[in-house]
Amino acid sequence: MSVSAVLTRGLEGVVAAHTRLSDVKGDIGELIYCGYNIHELAGKVSYEEVIHLLHYNHLPNKKELAELKSRLSSARDLPDNVIKIIKALPKSTPPMHAIRTAISALGCFDDHADDNSMDSNREKAIRLISQIPIVTAYFHRVRQSKPLVPPDQSLGEAANFLYMIDGEKPSQEKESTMDMCYVLHADHGMNASTFSARVTIATLSDMYSAITAAIGTLKGPLHGGANEGVIKMLKDIGSIDKVDAYVADCLAQKKKIMGIGHRVYKTLDPRAPHLKRMAQILSAKLGEPKWIQMSERIAEIMLKEKNLNANVDFYSATVYYSLGIPTDLFTPIFAIARTAGWTAHVLEQLSDNRLIRPQSVYTGPVGLKVVPIDQR
Repeated sequence: MSVSAVLTRGLEGVVAAHTRLSDVKGDIGELIYCGYNIHELAGKVSYEEVIHLLHYNHLPNKKELAELKSRLSSARDLPDNVIKIIKALPKSTPPMHAIRTAISALGCFDDHADDNSMDSNREKAIRLISQIPIVTAYFHRVRQSKPLVPPDQSLGEAANFLYMIDGEKPSQEKESTMDMCYVLHADHGMNASTFSARVTIATLSDMYSAITAAIGTLKGPLHGGANEGVIKMLKDIGSIDKVDAYVADCLAQKKKIMGIGHRVYKTLDPRAPHLKRMAQILSAKLGEPKWIQMSERIAEIMLKEKNLNANVDFYSATVYYSLGIPTDLFTPIFAIARTAGWTAHVLEQLSDNRLIRPQSVYTGPVGLKVVPIDQR
């Protein structure tokens, strides 16, 4: 590579693709899905409608939505051998490891896994969107030594997932809360996991490999794993009266405050207010207001001291915790929702594909000579 080439650490500011799917305007704090501001979508459309929007570039009419829901619900059954794999995993397996493994295994039971035609990949996309929550719920039940709860085809995506992990149908409030979380997490520009999916499929690999790569990328604490860190932090602090001292100590030691700041947004993450509002409602109803109170105080201090805002993970953690969801399922829920975007990006990449192959700047030694092994 030419020595005059510019090195951009983390590829920051480097444009890798054109996309119609989503636009993250970090300077003004806007998120757009296919032309719709996230504030226009959140609370007004369902997750299934967003799936249709990302995959077909328009919001569905009633007939189209009914057809999509039918396709999703009928694709939920897992191959028996994949269920056996899930059951064979150690109960101590972190859920993201289990999901990554099961999704990779699904590709082994699809005779058309390597068929990269658009029609075939659209079918795979629907199955993956439908089956990742089933994989997650089954593993969660298995590790608790509880019987598996079969999917209910009468329920939508959010309600069915809650039903399968809890064993009882969720309240309307719980369903609508989870559904909005799915909407807010469905896509987010060229984030790390989406980039992983596009890099993988750009080699003309397969849909399962691309989504497996995305899941492995999302698992990291600097990406999807941050929401687990938020609840751990709140539990470590313990109460509202200890927040100021905790934050001051972190700032003095230059420790990261989980859920604060964002790689792209230079102002408030537009998803955060929706999650904050849900967290406030749930905390008040469940009688555990301290979690949102502590969160609000941390956000207030960090905005004042460092001019950093809360991001989507900061309040989603409180929402999920208030819904009674185990902490280590927070990131899997992120993966469930984001599969809508990942699969749409895979389809988009294949529609005008070029191998993604960046260069590197070599900084090692040159001109070394081999010394005979007995002289080293």
